[in-house]
Amino acid sequence: MAQPLQKSLLTAEEMFQFPSDDSKYELIEGEVIRMPPTGARHGKVSMRLGRLLDEYVEAHDLGVICAAETGFVLQRTPDIVRAPDVGFVTKARIPETGEPETYWPFAPDLAVEVVSPSDRADDIQEKIREYFAAGTHVVWIVYPRNRTIFIYCSPHDVRALGETDELDGGDVLPGFTCPVRRCF
Repeated sequence: MAQPLQKSLLTAEEMFQFPSDDSKYELIEGEVIRMPPTGARHGKVSMRLGRLLDEYVEAHDLGVICAAETGFVLQRTPDIVRAPDVGFVTKARIPETGEPETYWPFAPDLAVEVVSPSDRADDIQEKIREYFAAGTHVVWIVYPRNRTIFIYCSPHDVRALGETDELDGGDVLPGFTCPVRRCF
């Protein structure tokens, strides 16, 4: 379980000014949480999903796919900044000035979280609630160990996909399809 690094509450802007130390951090209600490095399988699955989604999004000019280090501000006062393993922002939501230099000031349209063996179920459910409360349309929770993907269209509307099923982008990524087995 990740532990808070400080006691006073920070803002997203203050956390963004932290010096880079090659660690991943999230801000949970103003507390900086250092995320331990992930294992090899987690990294492989995250990269594969990111690549599959990025190829599709780029080919169809749908928006931007972001990697795990990318912060999204999900709440203000106290601030919550999450960094999904893969995030998607639709083209219509990208500011005219382009992608921000700092965190995205809103939730991703699609958030993909790849579950590590050390992740706790209640922490995963909290992330799902936070994403939807902030305006995320779809959350994919990916379990590499048993090769399943749970597609959340709301915190309570969920469907499970196994290796022989077809993953699709729904309304967020229209036309995207991929055999679930390719994600692993």
